[in-house]
Amino acid sequence: MPGPDSAQGGLPVIDMASLFDASRTTERAQVAREIEQACRDTGFFYVTGHGVPDEVLARMERESRRFFALPQAVKETISMARGGVAWRGWFPLGGELTSGRPDRKEGLYLGTELGSEHPRVKAGWPLHGANLWPAQVPELRPAVLDYMAACTRAAHALMEGVALSLGLDADYFQRHYTADPTVLFRIFHYPAEPERSEEQWGVGEHTDYGLLTLLYQDEHGGLQVKSPRGWVEAPPLPGTLVCNVGDMLDRMTGGWYRSTPHRVKNISGKSRLSFPLFFDPDFVAEVQPLPCATRVDVDADRARRWDGASVHAYRGTYGDYLLSKVSKVFPELGQRVL
Repeated sequence: MPGPDSAQGGLPVIDMASLFDASRTTERAQVAREIEQACRDTGFFYVTGHGVPDEVLARMERESRRFFALPQAVKETISMARGGVAWRGWFPLGGELTSGRPDRKEGLYLGTELGSEHPRVKAGWPLHGANLWPAQVPELRPAVLDYMAACTRAAHALMEGVALSLGLDADYFQRHYTADPTVLFRIFHYPAEPERSEEQWGVGEHTDYGLLTLLYQDEHGGLQVKSPRGWVEAPPLPGTLVCNVGDMLDRMTGGWYRSTPHRVKNISGKSRLSFPLFFDPDFVAEVQPLPCATRVDVDADRARRWDGASVHAYRGTYGDYLLSKVSKVFPELGQRVL
């Protein structure tokens, strides 16, 4: 594929601060128009005014670097194999697959913290449960939980903007899909690469599965987005988070908003951290096209997809869709729950 543009690639920067205040109707309407334009073009945009404090971001990065600097034997004490059906914990370099190929990253899988007495945990639901925390870096737990809380608040507000952009009531998604959202969080570490190789992708081309992803990335960059104009860079911009559309929002809108393929290559010569939070529908929600959605040519949609699969052909709950996707990333773990 041709190389990405060297510049920002025209990804817009949207100030979402007014989405936290329902009384700012004129400003919210303007933000909704900007969201629509971004989601119709690349499906990616930066947000400012997201309410995630700089101090929270700094702690996340500091404690994550401490964790990944631990010896592998120590990190293995919280490996994903120990997380059971909750699918939480650490995986090693090359332990995650994209399109069947190992990624050049290691990471920590986390999610909404649920105790053993939670009804879904007691019932043995996959992807529900407690996180695994490293005893050697006790500060990581509060850093993660503070970050997740702030990002989840921002995601709820952004979904109000998305609803307004689609001509819906601001609380549409809250009422139908996200009163009890599926919130999954990852910390990814991309090691410094001594050689630049076209085949050494930190993570290969893919789309995200749910509604919205909010991403904080450190200063080293590496994210690339497949825009209508070709592959473009999405470099870190101070004070921003990156937001992108997932498969479920694509399905709901009949492709009006598209989940855009993206990938990562760490060419900085230094180790890179990224922190994606996936804000998705309730695990048991049946995701249906919105009333305003247009009819989709499923065959044409398959033909343009990176993996040849159309989300518009899917029928079932979000949980089933998520499990079908994640089990391809971790085949051995998938065998436990499918």
